[in-house]
Amino acid sequence: MMTVDPEHPDDTELTVGKAKRSGAGLPAVVSSLRHGVREMGVARTIRTLAMVNQDKGFDCMGCAWPDPAKRHHAEFCENGAKAVAEEATRLRAGPELFAQHSVQAMAAQSDFWIGKRGRLTEPLWLAPGATHYAPIGWDAAYDLIASELGVLDSPDEAAFYTSGRTSNEAAFAYQAFVRALGTNNLPDCSNMCHESSGAALVETIGIGKGSVSIDDIEAADLLIVLGQNPGTNHPRMLSSLERAKRRGATIVSINPLPEAGLMRFRNPQSPRGLLRGLELADLHLQIRLNGDLGLFQAVNALLLERDAIDHAFLETHCEGLPALRAHAERLDWALVDRATGLPREQIRELAGLLERSQRTILCWAMGLTQHRNSVATIRELVNTLLLRGMIGKPGAGVCPVRGHSNVQGDRTMGIWDKPSPAFLNGMESALGFPMPRKPGRDVVETIRGMRDGQIKVFMAMGGNFLSASPDTAATGEALRRTRLTVHVATKPNRSHLTCGEQALLLPTLGRTERDQVVTVEDSMCVVHASRGTLAPASGHLRSEVRIVCDLAERVLGDRVAVPWAAWARDYSLIRDAIERAIPGFENFNDRCDDGFVLPHAPRDQRRFDTPSGLARLTVNELDVLDVPTGHLLLQTIRSHDQFNTTIYGLNDRYRGVKSGRRVVFVHERDLEALGIAHGQIVDLIGPGGRRAERFRAVAYDTARGCAAAYYPETNALVPLDSVADVSGTPTSKSVPVRLEPVA
Repeated sequence: MMTVDPEHPDDTELTVGKAKRSGAGLPAVVSSLRHGVREMGVARTIRTLAMVNQDKGFDCMGCAWPDPAKRHHAEFCENGAKAVAEEATRLRAGPELFAQHSVQAMAAQSDFWIGKRGRLTEPLWLAPGATHYAPIGWDAAYDLIASELGVLDSPDEAAFYTSGRTSNEAAFAYQAFVRALGTNNLPDCSNMCHESSGAALVETIGIGKGSVSIDDIEAADLLIVLGQNPGTNHPRMLSSLERAKRRGATIVSINPLPEAGLMRFRNPQSPRGLLRGLELADLHLQIRLNGDLGLFQAVNALLLERDAIDHAFLETHCEGLPALRAHAERLDWALVDRATGLPREQIRELAGLLERSQRTILCWAMGLTQHRNSVATIRELVNTLLLRGMIGKPGAGVCPVRGHSNVQGDRTMGIWDKPSPAFLNGMESALGFPMPRKPGRDVVETIRGMRDGQIKVFMAMGGNFLSASPDTAATGEALRRTRLTVHVATKPNRSHLTCGEQALLLPTLGRTERDQVVTVEDSMCVVHASRGTLAPASGHLRSEVRIVCDLAERVLGDRVAVPWAAWARDYSLIRDAIERAIPGFENFNDRCDDGFVLPHAPRDQRRFDTPSGLARLTVNELDVLDVPTGHLLLQTIRSHDQFNTTIYGLNDRYRGVKSGRRVVFVHERDLEALGIAHGQIVDLIGPGGRRAERFRAVAYDTARGCAAAYYPETNALVPLDSVADVSGTPTSKSVPVRLEPVA
C-alpha cells in the first residue's frame, strides 16, 4: 500500500471548512505570490511572471485558454503562476537525490513529495537489477535506446507517449521519428481527456476542434458551461465570461458540483472586480452525473416541438433532421427524469433560453468526455447548435476547452495513433518516405499491449503516464513488464519510479528556459510563438527537439533523408517541413511571431468536411447509468491546488479542504442513508473490488446519488477496460463505488 507524505502522515492535519462562493480575488493574488516566492524567490518571481503569455515571452505551460488581443501586464492566473513556479523552481533533483533514495523508497512517498524534489539536472539510468538511478552520459543513453529498439521483432513493439506540453516543433519531429521507425503507436494525453470531443465533432461537423474564438465568447448572448470548472482549471476563462456578462450575456452552469468561480468572479486585474466581483451564472443546473445526454435530448425535443429551429440553415447545411425529429417525438420523459435528476421546469427554462438566443456557445471539458456515452452526449450538443443554426456565425459555436497547453497543437502536428490518410499523404510528400498505414495503439491499448508482452519499449515525452492513466495497479504492472522505459521530463514524478527491466530519465528544458523560438496552438486554433527567458536549470539539459533529433539520428542512421541534425540546430527548418506537410501553415516562419489562426471550414465558410458535405444531425439512444443499491456514482476531479497530475499543494481553497487530499464529497442525505457520518474514514470500493483506502467522507452540496474525489488517488478505481464508445477514453467521471467504513 502506498504511504502518504511523511510531512502530512495519514492526512491527520486535514480539515474541511465551508466551501467558498466566489473565485479568484485577493486570495488568488496572495496564493500566486506565495507559490512563486517559495519556489523561485522574490526577484525571479517578478521577472518570470512578467513574461507569461506576453508577446515576447513564453506561453504558460498550464491551460490552453487563448490570449486576448489586448493583454494585461499580469496575463496569468493563479494556477498558471503555480505551474511557472513548479518549473522555474530553484530546487534541484540531481544525482545525489537518487543516490540517497532508492526507487522503491521514493515510490513509497506521495505524489506531492515526489513532485517537490525539484528539477532534474542530468541523464539517469536504472540498470537491470539496480535499486538506484545513477548518472549516464547522453551518448550512452541514446545507444541504449537504439539497442533496445534495434532488437525488436517489429516497430509496433514500441510505444511513444506524448503529453500536451510539447511544442509544435518537438511534436512534429517526434512523430516523424516514430513513423520513420515504422509505427503509429503514438498514444497521447488526448486519449484520456478530449478524444470523445474530437470523435464526435469529426463525425458531425467534419473537424475535431472548437469553432469559436475568444471574441466569439465575449460576443455571445448565451454561454452554457457544462462539466467544467473554469475557476480552477481555466481561470483566465472567467475574465472572458465576465466581459460577456457585462455586455449582457446569460451564463448557464450545468454541473453536479457548484463551482465557486461561476458563482462570483472577483477579477484581480481591476479594482472593481477585486472588491465587488460579478455573479456569473444566471442559472445553475445541478445535474446527476452522466445526465447531460438526457438533458439535451429533452431540450432538443422541446426546440423541435416549438418549431424553434433555423429552417434555412438546416435545409442548406444539414442532414438527418427527419430521423432526429422522429426520435425526439418518442422521447421517454421518465427516463430523462432518472438520467438528469432535474426538475422539468429547469429543463424547460434552459430550452427557453436557447430558443430566444441569437448567439449561443456551448463550452465543455472532461465532465462530459469521460463517460461510456460521451461521444453520443457531445453529438447531442452539436444537434442543439445545428437546430438553432449556431455554427459558423459570430458569437456562436462549439467550445471544447482543452486542459493542457498545446495538447491541441500536438494533435495538429500528427501525435495520433490513428492519423487520417490525408495527413499521412502530406507527410510523405513533405519528408519523402512512406508512412506506416496500420493504426497504432491509444493509451488504453498501449497499457494492454505492455501487460500482454506485446510492447517491450515505452517512451514518454513528458507527462506522468502512470498517474494520468486508469486502473493504477494494472498500469503499473504493465510498465514493469517492459524491457525499457524512457521518460523525457523536467521533474521527477511517480511514472519514473515504476520501471521496466531498465529505465532512463532524460532531463529537458522547460517552457520558461532559453532555447530557440517554438510555437504552440491554443484551444481556439491560434498558433503563436513562445520564447523562454530563464537560464537552464542545468548545463546538462537538452531541448525536447534536440533529444528527439539526436535519438532519431542514432536509431535510424541514413534510413530516411530527414536532416535531423540540421533540425536540431535550426527549428525554423522544422517549421518549413510543417508548412509543406500540413495545410494552414503557409508562410509559417514569417507568421509565427504575430500569430495566426488555422483554417476551420465550419467556422469560416459553413463548409462541413463530412462524406456528404453536410453537417450531421444524429440519433443517439438514451440510457441511464444506474448503480447498485448502496452505491454512488463517483467522478474524479482536481483540487484547486493541482493541474492535471501535478500537485502544487494540499489545499482546495474553493471547497474548504486544507492540508490533505483523501476526501470524498457526498450529499449529506446520501451519507445519512448509507449510515456514514460527516468526517468518517471510509475506503472506496470500485468495480471488481478495486479499492482506494482511507478517505474522509465530507457532506457536500453535490447531486444526489453522486460523489467526487481527487485524482490521481482515485484513478485506481477506474477499470482499464471501461472506456467510452468510439473514442476509447477512460470512464473516470462515472465510476460506481461503495463506501466501506474503516474500523
